[in-house]
Amino acid sequence: MRVFVLLFNARTENEGIHTISIGDRNVVLMFAEEDDATRYALLLEAQDFPEPAVEALDQDEVEDFCSGAGYECKLIPQGFVPQDEFDRILLSPPEANLENTDWKPEGSIEVEDAEAPDPEIERMRRKLEGLL
Repeated sequence: MRVFVLLFNARTENEGIHTISIGDRNVVLMFAEEDDATRYALLLEAQDFPEPAVEALDQDEVEDFCSGAGYECKLIPQGFVPQDEFDRILLSPPEANLENTDWKPEGSIEVEDAEAPDPEIERMRRKLEGLL
C-alpha cells in the first residue's frame, strides 16, 4: 500500500524523515491520504519548522526502515478521528523542533541564543489551532 510521509531535504544526502517524540519513542507518521499529509506539513510550517516534502512511499518500505532505525510507525487512515489522548498527539504537531537533528535544513545557518517564545503568544496560538 502506498502511504505518504514527511521528508526534510527530500532526495538529498542530507534527507531526514519527520518523527514525533512520545516519551522515549520516535514515531513516524504514515498518512493514507496525501491531503492529510499536506495539511500536517502546513501545520509544521506554521510552527516555524523547516518545510517538509510530502512523499509517497510503499508502506512496507517505511515499516522496514522504522524497524531498522529503532522507530515506531503509525498509519493515519483516511477519515482518522482521534479516540484518545495518544491519537490527539498524532494530529497536532509538536510545539518545538529538536535542537539537534541528524540532518540540517538545506542552506541553514546555525543560530545561537535563540529567543524563547512568549508563553502568552504560545497559549493563544494553541487556542487558535484548536479551532481548526
